Amino acid sequence: MCGRYAATATPDELVLEFEVEQDRTAEPGRSVLASPQDPPPGRPDYNMAPTKQAPVVLARSPREDRTAPPRRQLRLLTWGLVPSWSKDTKGGVRMINARVESVADRPAFARALAARRCLVPARGWYEWQASPSAVDSSGRPRKQPFFTSRADGSSVALAGLYELWRDPAVEDPGDPMAWLATFTVLTGAAEPGLDRIHERQPVVLEAGEWERWLDPEAGAETVADLLSPRPPGRFVAHPVSRSVGSSRANGPQLLEPTPVEELEGVVDPMTGEVLGGAG
Repeated sequence: MCGRYAATATPDELVLEFEVEQDRTAEPGRSVLASPQDPPPGRPDYNMAPTKQAPVVLARSPREDRTAPPRRQLRLLTWGLVPSWSKDTKGGVRMINARVESVADRPAFARALAARRCLVPARGWYEWQASPSAVDSSGRPRKQPFFTSRADGSSVALAGLYELWRDPAVEDPGDPMAWLATFTVLTGAAEPGLDRIHERQPVVLEAGEWERWLDPEAGAETVADLLSPRPPGRFVAHPVSRSVGSSRANGPQLLEPTPVEELEGVVDPMTGEVLGGAG
């Protein structure tokens, strides 16, 4: 958790919704993928997976004047945080999430929490529920994917951290390939209802909290309250096609609810009712 989400908005839409001052998504950036990303970075992606480049909102001073006030930027960052002190980029795939309970104490995340916080825009996220009654062909609990989104239909702003890793093998620091920009998503205990899907969920910030979270001048202690549990009721969740488990699957059909008659031993997160024949 959280290992997949849907990033369906275009850069133009995100610029408006997140009040972005600089759209830098068209700039070249380093990727860790061996093959071209599909869909290409910056295009709507209904199955965003680790190691892909995704739109991220952050606040930094302009490159041409680091003494200027920070400006809100939209950039493409790789999902899976690589600390600046890492010898290589291999560990990023293991750091797609940071737990709020330990983020301030982990060397990989502490510096980013203090000054490099970001927002990860999403339509919603996927999570897999282990059935209490149905099993797969191997005898393990059958896993049913759910899609969770905001009940009011607005974008989900996942709380994230970002890092910039410098490749010492690239001599020119002005070369875009000299730097790898990465991010991680913060997670906490799942709220009542969503905990019937999975025990954890991403931290989602409200619009009125974005400015404080993004402010690089605000220390970790200043934003600690934003990582506290929230009252339930902000989200809705429904079961979706199991095809989302394949990173090659994509398209708006992944968000469509799965008919009840196709479910097997699935727990309704709102009522606790077991749906499907194995219930």
